[in-house]
Parts: sequence; C-alpha cells; structure tokens
Amino acid sequence: MWAGFPFQGWPAIFLPTFAPLRLISALLRRNFKRNYLKQLRYYYHRISRQVKTRISRVQFMILLAIMTGLIAGLAAVLLKLMVHELQTFLADRYRFHAFFLLFPMLGLVLTALVVHRFYKDSFEKGVGMVLKSIAKRSSYIGFRHNYMHIIASSLTVGMGGSAGLEAPIVATGSSIGSTVGRFHFMLYQERTLLIACGAAAGIASVFNAPIAGVIFAIEILLTETVVSYFIPLIIASVTGVLCSKIILNESVLFNFALKETFDYHNVPFYMLMGIGGGFLSLYYAYAFRGTEHRLHGMRANYIWRAVIAGALLIGLYFLFPPLFGEGYNSIKSLAYGQTDTLTRNSFLFGRLPDNWEILVFTGLVMLMKPVAAGVTLGGGGYGGNFAPSLFTGAFWGYFFSKTINNMGLVRLPESNFTLTGMAAILSGVMYCPLTAIFLIAEITNGYELIIPLMLVSSLSFFIVKHYRPYSMDTIDLALSGKMLTHEKEKNIQNALQTEDILERGFPVVSMHCSTQEVKEILRNSGKDKAMVTGDDQHYLGWISWKELIAEGSIAEKMAVSSTVVVLGASVTEIMEQFDAQQPLPLPVVNKKYEPMGFISPTLLLEKYREAIREKKDLYE
Repeated sequence: MWAGFPFQGWPAIFLPTFAPLRLISALLRRNFKRNYLKQLRYYYHRISRQVKTRISRVQFMILLAIMTGLIAGLAAVLLKLMVHELQTFLADRYRFHAFFLLFPMLGLVLTALVVHRFYKDSFEKGVGMVLKSIAKRSSYIGFRHNYMHIIASSLTVGMGGSAGLEAPIVATGSSIGSTVGRFHFMLYQERTLLIACGAAAGIASVFNAPIAGVIFAIEILLTETVVSYFIPLIIASVTGVLCSKIILNESVLFNFALKETFDYHNVPFYMLMGIGGGFLSLYYAYAFRGTEHRLHGMRANYIWRAVIAGALLIGLYFLFPPLFGEGYNSIKSLAYGQTDTLTRNSFLFGRLPDNWEILVFTGLVMLMKPVAAGVTLGGGGYGGNFAPSLFTGAFWGYFFSKTINNMGLVRLPESNFTLTGMAAILSGVMYCPLTAIFLIAEITNGYELIIPLMLVSSLSFFIVKHYRPYSMDTIDLALSGKMLTHEKEKNIQNALQTEDILERGFPVVSMHCSTQEVKEILRNSGKDKAMVTGDDQHYLGWISWKELIAEGSIAEKMAVSSTVVVLGASVTEIMEQFDAQQPLPLPVVNKKYEPMGFISPTLLLEKYREAIREKKDLYE
C-alpha cells in the first residue's frame, strides 16, 4: 500500500493524511528532479481541491483574485522598472552623444526580430486581444501572453518608442487572470472575472490608482457586471497597488500635486475644452490609424519596415524632443510650468515666432503625438495608446489655457487645464469616460477637480461616440462580430460557435445510390436522414425515410434546402435564417461545400439556455 513512499513501516501511515507532508516525501524521491514541475502541479491541485471543498465559491474566488492581483501587480511593476531603468541607463550614458536618437530605431528592430523569431509574427496585441478572447475563445488566453507583452513593450518603449505601457500591462494582467482560472478549472464566467481582475490590478499598479483600475475593468472588459463582481475586482486592484507602493519609488509613479483649486467661474472654458477635446480625439484616431496602416502595409520585410519607422522617429524627435518615449516626464514639466525643459535640444523651437513660440511648439507636439505613436506601432514596435492619449490631452489642456491667457480675456490655471485635458483625450480615444475621471482624480491625490473632469470627459466622449461608434482598438472586432457588447442576448449569440450547435454523424450518400442502398445506410447509422452529394462530392440536398417511400431516383426525391449554412457562420445569422423559414434543420457545409451535418432549432435553443445558465451571480 505504501510502496510509493520512500519510508516503509509505521511512520509512513501518517503521510497520506496531509498533502504538504506527501509533497516533502515526494521531494526525497530520486526521480523528482526529472518530473518536479509535474509533481508540484499535482500536489498543488491536491491542496487546491481540499481548500475548495472547505470554503464557499465566493471565498475561493476571492483567494484567486488575491493571487491574480499579486502576480499581475508584480508583472506590472517589473515592466515599469525594466523600462525606467533602461531609459535611465541610456539617458545617463548617451544623452549627449550624436547617436542617442538611434536607440528608438534599434528598439523597433529588436522588437520586430523577437516577434518574428519567437512568435512567427502571430502577435495579437492589447485590449483587442483580450476582448476577442472573452467573446470567441471562452476567456482562454495563451500562456505565452504572460510574458511576451513584457518583453516586446520593454524593448520598444524602453529604448524610446513613442507608445505607452498600459495596453501591454492590461494584456499581461488579463492573461495571468486567464491562466489562474484555467489552472484551477474555473468556469467561463469565473475566468472572465479573473481576466478583469488581472487587468484591474495592472492598471492600478502602474498608476497607483485602485479605483481607476476597477472602473477600467468594468467599463472596458466586463460588459455584464453584477454586484458580486466588485469585491474580487477591488481586492485584486488593491493588491496590485500595494505591489507598486512597496516596490516602486515615488519618482517612478505618475502623480501630481495640485497647485491651484477649482474655480467655478472657469466652467464655460472647461466645457469648451471638452468639446475641442472630442474633435481632437477624432483627429487622433484618424492620424494614428492612417499612419499605422501605411507603415504596416509597406511592401518591405519586417526589418526594413522597422528601420524606416525608426528613421521617421529620429526626424520627429529631432524637431520635437518631448515625443521621445512615454512622455510622462514631459506631462509633469508641462503641469508644473517648466516649459524650458520641453524645448531643450529642439531644432525647431528657436526658429518659431517670438512671444508665441511656446504656444506654437506645444500645439505642433500635440498634433504630432498620434503620428509618432502610429509610426512606432506600425513599424513593428509594441505599446498602446493610453499614455499617448494622456500626453496629447495634457498638451491640449495647456495649449487651450495658454491661448486664452495670451489673449488677455481671463486668467486660467494652466496646470489644472493640463490635467483635465488628459481626461478629455483619454475619454475620447479609449472610450472610457469613467476611467478618465477617476484616474486623473486619483493621480492628483484628491477630487478637487472632479467637476471639470466630469464635464470634459463626458463632452469629449459624447462627440466621438456620435461620429465613431467604436474605439480604435475595438472597431475591427465590433464590425466582424468578435466582440461582446452591452446587449446580453447578442453577447450569448456571439459566444456560441457553429461547431457548438452542429449535429454530426449523418451519413453521406451519392445521388446515384439506389433507394435500397440508402435505406440500408440509414438503418445502420441510426439517423433519420442522409446528406446527398454529387460527383464532385459537393452537397446537393438531403433525404429522409419519408422521401424514400416515393418512387423515383435519389436525385428526384431528395429535399433541396434554399438555405445552407457555411461552417463558421455567426449564430446571429443562423437565427435569422430560422426566423425567415419554417423551423427545419439547416444543412451545414465547409468552405469546400462538403457536407458536415445539420443545425436544428432544438439544439440551438438548448445551447442558448446553457449559456444563460452560466451567466449567474457568484452568490447564486
């Protein structure tokens, strides 16, 4: 009985009772070094199952939320530290060298090499990847996403690429949540919640903003939110924030101290800035996507595309040094009125008109940031638009308030407008007005600006939503039906796949078969109908026992359906076809028009009900 244990006799009888002691026993085996990962996983699952049976479902989810928040928070801290240390190292050693501007090109080339060499160019990015995984992959995200975003974005942004780290952090945190859910055999709904927990922890950690992390997860990732979701999200977000507070220095974190209080007399100007921010967000979307698509569609291999993009970045940085990297230091300089640090080493600044030179310079930088971000990502780099949108918003707020002040109409607090401008563009670019409000409120260490933040975010979002129903990151997914929406019924339809509701195993017969042969085939198969093909093996129709009673050949007796479903069609289209005709089974063929089976209304309804039952509250 105890032959599997290294100790024989009476001491061994105590070992099977406690999983930790059994793990210690396994450590003493000779073959443990060869199978240690398999052994660790086995004993961890034993302990996990024991814990799971002794606590409630909600309590176990909270434990997994803590685990997800901790790992995602540490991953976000690691990425932030890697980029910060790499940028500091390069700046300290090479800032005054002539080839310093070559580092962004080198970063793009290295990123393109890593993606091509190790991931064969199949590298899905950012929030779009997460939303697609939730909608079409049952919240399964591949294990490599736990680390690949960290590697690629650290090379791009760390060496000066004009992009942000937030999209890679969201992708990494979401992947960690999916991995934790799969490792513990959680259901689809629970895996989706853990994905949101990982994203919330990542955002909260990098910005030291726990509320913004929770709001981001709810606003962007969770289309259906119930009250019980808030507790795991809050716990994961707080865990991520603690990681950054304990490990990161204050200089690495992105925060501000307000210099002036809110004056309600400035409300009309905040409203004007919010409206302008909406149209600037539209410009951002068109400029970024146009630049990215042009570079990505170049007829050149990935190395030359990265070199060309790097050369374009060199030209942009030569004219506008603040475009270098994420740009958070430039935002701080702008908010604190230290504009001399922005124009230092700029070839263009000294050639601008006097008196208005800083205004023209900041305006041009604001307009060039989405172009620089498009060049970075279109050239093979990896990053996101979160930080560039904050950068553009800060320069927009400063540009707007500085223009009003130069006109002498009224004196506006330029630092406050710089901060609220970030919320306007973030809301308009990422389609997350609530996240923008609470993020800026938290990084300014208070809610002094909550009223103008609400005004500018809502106005900007209202304008962009009118002209563009979907954000840059989700428009392709939304148009192809691969993204969940806030319509519950449509989400269930999008989540179901044709393969899930396909009845297979129907016999396939040739149109030249005799009636007796078809009867024998149906009798042996146990099915009530067969699919008929022609000489080219293409589907022609189907025949049942009822048709076999009549006289004539199979080609004359078979039923020809006016509607045929191609494998991979959306469930929404299939339901529309059922509505347009009598509720009869629909034949399904593959892309070669070979018969695959049938879809019946009964099975579709059954799968639909199963999907509804899965979407329940954690407390149920």
